[in-house]
Amino acid sequence: MAMLVENWMHREVITIDAHASVIDAVHLLKENKVRRLPVTKNGKVVGIVTDRDLKDFTPSRATTLDIYELRYLLSKAKVEDAMTPDPVTVKPDLPIENVAVIMHEKRISGLPVVADNGDLVGIITESDVFELLVALSGAKTGGTRICLPIEDKSGSAKDVVDILRTHGGKIEAILINYEGVADGYRDLIVRFQGGDTQAILDEIRAKYPNASITE
Repeated sequence: MAMLVENWMHREVITIDAHASVIDAVHLLKENKVRRLPVTKNGKVVGIVTDRDLKDFTPSRATTLDIYELRYLLSKAKVEDAMTPDPVTVKPDLPIENVAVIMHEKRISGLPVVADNGDLVGIITESDVFELLVALSGAKTGGTRICLPIEDKSGSAKDVVDILRTHGGKIEAILINYEGVADGYRDLIVRFQGGDTQAILDEIRAKYPNASITE
């Protein structure tokens, strides 16, 4: 499956109109067990409101009101008063790793997905990104995980792959990491199953004494 937003987003999106009441938004979140609602006006996304936004939203007179008066006031307050306006959105054909960068840098847990014509076509959340990470890492398949620093040059990963193949190992996933690694090196993370596991690990440990192995 391609690593694009359209392949991992949720296409059925629960939205709320900007003129709906805050109470309506609270009920919609609870009924559908979601944490965020894209806010629309005339069919276009104009904001996003989260469960945190609604919890934090308190009219200035709230401290002087009893529970019934507060509930009445919230029923009159509009979602547009509590939402985050002009939310960050992404396109369906954006690579998923770009979404991860946006979420990380802006500390956003969910992004509306908008087509070129401005129509809302989906929503992608941090849970979707985590699901992709699990898929890419092969974590659900089990097997043995090897992590080792290798030189950052062409063909440096081939030696490890050749060891696995020589002893009949089946590669489930290969990942590369540069974060926190010494200059001129990169971490190679390989998950494999089958083959002569002991022979594979013995040869890996002999050639790469700094290898981290999780069986």
